[in-house]
Amino acid sequence: MTESFTNTFGLTLEEVTARGGWQSLVLPEDLPIAREHARKVAGGQSDVCEMRWMTADGQVRWLRDYAQPVFDDSGQRVIRIFGASQDITERKHLEAQLLQAQRMESIGRLAGGVAHDFNNLLSVIILRAELALNRMPAHHPLSEDLFKILDTARLSADIVRQLLTFARQQPNAPQVLNLNEAVEAHLHMLGRLIGEQIELRWHPGQDLWPVRVDPAQIHQILSNLCLNARDAIVGDGRIVIETSNVVIDDAYCRWHPDAVPGEYVLLMVADNGMGMTPDILSRIFEPFFTTKEIGKGTGLGLATVYGIVKQYDGFIHVYSEPGQGSTFKIYLPRYRGDTLVEVRAEADVPQGNGEVILVVEDEPAVLDVVRALLEDLGYVVLAAGRPSEALKLAEDPNTHIDLLLSDMVMPEMGGPELAERLQALHPGLTVLFMSGYTSSLHGAPVRASDAKFPFLQKPFTIQTMAEAVHRALHPKGA
Repeated sequence: MTESFTNTFGLTLEEVTARGGWQSLVLPEDLPIAREHARKVAGGQSDVCEMRWMTADGQVRWLRDYAQPVFDDSGQRVIRIFGASQDITERKHLEAQLLQAQRMESIGRLAGGVAHDFNNLLSVIILRAELALNRMPAHHPLSEDLFKILDTARLSADIVRQLLTFARQQPNAPQVLNLNEAVEAHLHMLGRLIGEQIELRWHPGQDLWPVRVDPAQIHQILSNLCLNARDAIVGDGRIVIETSNVVIDDAYCRWHPDAVPGEYVLLMVADNGMGMTPDILSRIFEPFFTTKEIGKGTGLGLATVYGIVKQYDGFIHVYSEPGQGSTFKIYLPRYRGDTLVEVRAEADVPQGNGEVILVVEDEPAVLDVVRALLEDLGYVVLAAGRPSEALKLAEDPNTHIDLLLSDMVMPEMGGPELAERLQALHPGLTVLFMSGYTSSLHGAPVRASDAKFPFLQKPFTIQTMAEAVHRALHPKGA
């Protein structure tokens, strides 16, 4: 017992006695629990108690203490106490990480649902404003107001996009890239973002392995982390960005259950700012959690970073103490495979030529505005508010349909099931899905570059909708 205690706490029992007894090692916050535990046992009750103790070198260890009183022959007086203590620090760490993961998953589901509803509303606002501008004479007095409405709606769409990223429901366009090149492309912008009073240091790793990510999301990660670091620095300071190749082994994963053994490319962003307390550190990836003043931040920046990293099967670890700055370590899986070809969108708004489009959308406001816009672009539109209405239209032998433009999540049946049933009636029917929050099509991740399942992410503009419809109808650019 004496040897085990000394190995754990770095103190002999004699040294503990000289310090004032066992209570001198218990964290002040846990002293009431520890004293109640001692009172119960001294009063003749068996008891189990979990509390935190401080080792000689300042580490905090969790102990589970089992204590049982031993009575004299009369059974009335406690003459000694029999007990044992178990170091449960690793178990407590694992429990805390599991609870954090479960909480983040629940918040992610909530965020995805909220974002879906907002995207439908924003789609109507953006498209109606653009439609009004297109139909309005040049220099109309209301034009400026409509442009301001569009700017505000697009800003709102950016916030919703961050929510979707956190919830891992934001479509992405990954490319195989060298992380050093991706970081260097944004260094000048990051310098302007953090200001001249903060030094930005860049230490690229040598012979970096490739990763497969969306370059725009690397920009999001760097911007959010550097802004967070800037706000944590008072006066002059520095932010360090580093990359390197790392191999994660089983031993590391035992202490970090969110990690998976393998080869990773590490992106590290560190600052020498004010740092964070443990209670703040435990909540930094929750959406809308912020320590900034009202109006100074949405609380979505770090939640966005978390969502992006998880989207690519990576993980992120943060190290921070008050007054010691913060270090964010992001691990992205090494990519092994062929490179991707980037697809560039057309610059002009493509027009229709009388093609027939069946639009299926259960939100009436969205259905109305999409129908109006497609008709303005030169298409013939059949509109259905429910899948059953779409099937009834398609069953008419005289009905010709060139394209199905369908929402993903609807009453009666989802978009993919509706598409299968319509393709049985109209072989070769082209399909384009749209949605405000879905993360998968038949279980497969949605990506802007995915040619098998063309997808239009809400909220969209006239430009993006026209291009998506044209690509679906003319996949070879005809």
